[in-house]
Amino acid sequence: MYEAFISHISQRTLFEPNKSYLLACSGGLDSMALAHLLYTAGIHVEVAHVNFGLRDTESDGDEEFVKNWAKERSLPVHIHRTNTVEWAEKKGISIQMAAREIRYQFFEEIRIQNTLEGIILAHHEDDQLETIFLNLVRGTGIEGLYGMSERRGWLIRPLLPFSRAHLEIYMEEVKQPWREDRSNASSDYKRNKLRHSGLPALYSLDPDTRQNLLQSFARLKDTGKAFSSLFEIWKGEHVREQHGISFLSYKSISTMPGASSLLYFWLRPYGFNSDQAKTLVKSLEEVKSGRLIRSAQYELSLDREELMLYPIPVAFPELELPFGTPSFVLPDGAYQLTWDILQKAIDRNPANALLDLDCLEFPLQIRSWKERDRFNPLGMQSEKKISDFLIDNKVPLALKKEVKVLVSGNKIAWVVGMRIADWAKVGPATQKCLHIQKS
Repeated sequence: MYEAFISHISQRTLFEPNKSYLLACSGGLDSMALAHLLYTAGIHVEVAHVNFGLRDTESDGDEEFVKNWAKERSLPVHIHRTNTVEWAEKKGISIQMAAREIRYQFFEEIRIQNTLEGIILAHHEDDQLETIFLNLVRGTGIEGLYGMSERRGWLIRPLLPFSRAHLEIYMEEVKQPWREDRSNASSDYKRNKLRHSGLPALYSLDPDTRQNLLQSFARLKDTGKAFSSLFEIWKGEHVREQHGISFLSYKSISTMPGASSLLYFWLRPYGFNSDQAKTLVKSLEEVKSGRLIRSAQYELSLDREELMLYPIPVAFPELELPFGTPSFVLPDGAYQLTWDILQKAIDRNPANALLDLDCLEFPLQIRSWKERDRFNPLGMQSEKKISDFLIDNKVPLALKKEVKVLVSGNKIAWVVGMRIADWAKVGPATQKCLHIQKS
């Protein structure tokens, strides 16, 4: 096995010459086999062990075993003793999850403190199969079939191509002892039930079952990567970005095979789940404009002809503008104010406002529009609801929520960025004006 291990880590370039790494070592078969392989291969490691305090004297025995092994080889060793039960109770999580959090946090702290190149973990082929099946039980999608990566960030798993049986044979050959954790024989945990009952029953169906499963999962992983690549191409062609909003037309998704998967991969980074993607596909069969689907921080709205994805609007605090205010800032940008000057030319840019100063009542306010707000748009003598004005101007639902109004007294003088009120316009009798310009 040693030759196969050396060939594997060389082909995959898992380690760099003259670099030091942190080896996570429990004292069990897997980590001790990896420790022996790495030491024999001349890869410099520092050893890290966590005493979870879950098996009394047995836990202490594991700690002593790892310390002695490292010291006999003059390797730096880092020990962390912890109360795992207390950690789990404090965070309201399982003992297994607590142990996972504790060890990874400890390993990362040591890696950073000692400027090490990575954290080496002893997960092997059996662990990989168990992980994939547990992911299936949890209901994960195709990425759940990927299992663990040989290298992900700082984590390195050089034993994934090797089975536990390979490790046992190797350890017997090199006469390297290890510690047995009696909790591994228990069926109290899902992984142990799968290890001792579920997978052996599956393997018994056919002599080649195990190898066939590994080959099938490898093909599915490759298929998943191909899908991810094609998805990015599809996304680039059909999802457009504008003003911080993502748009996807119904035509681009409603008739696509695998529409729910495409939607899920698009929306997943924004906190949406696969069930929401399925619900969305159903909604596209008969679109009801204005329907919303939310994640923790984003909204997805069904507009007239397309889906719109945007951050959930943050409450806008009302701004007060006393006479002479030089500038103000809105979420869409900064604005400069010029006071008491009569303009020679009318500024017709809707992003700006040119108002008759003598018509205004101070202080002015800028706030989000409200459902009952009304104003008489420039060129009209009668009032119109702001909501109807936005509909007439085909303002998408996502952008409607961002619209602000400039209020003078109790009257709206400007729907910011869109239209001033007719009563506040500059005319032949205007003596002074207020010019608001977007920077």
